[in-house]
Amino acid sequence: QVHVVESGGGLVQAGGSLELSCEASGSIFRINAMGWYRHAPGKQRELVAVQTNDGTINYADSVKGRFTISRDNAENTVYLRMNSLKPDDTGVYYCTSVVTETNDVSREVVYWGSGTQVTVSS
Repeated sequence: QVHVVESGGGLVQAGGSLELSCEASGSIFRINAMGWYRHAPGKQRELVAVQTNDGTINYADSVKGRFTISRDNAENTVYLRMNSLKPDDTGVYYCTSVVTETNDVSREVVYWGSGTQVTVSS
């Protein structure tokens, strides 16, 4: 079993910054990718940023140039630095981790955190 826990959400004014962090723990053989999704009221959950083991990073167009994802592989942790925040960035941010577990190295399992609220006031 793998646990994914986010932290760092909160309330910030437009133009401000926040940093989210997420740690995966448990029966981890290898983490193949870690990333962030968000769910805004009235909208579908969308990808914000993801980083794979080969260093490939993908960002949603709406956050390019403002958000930065980074990983600490030794600590099974991923960060999301969010600058120049806008009210449209408001939502619940979920961390996701694509994991190969120690008890079955033949497959990948996607784990999700419970989410952290980010609210950007105008």
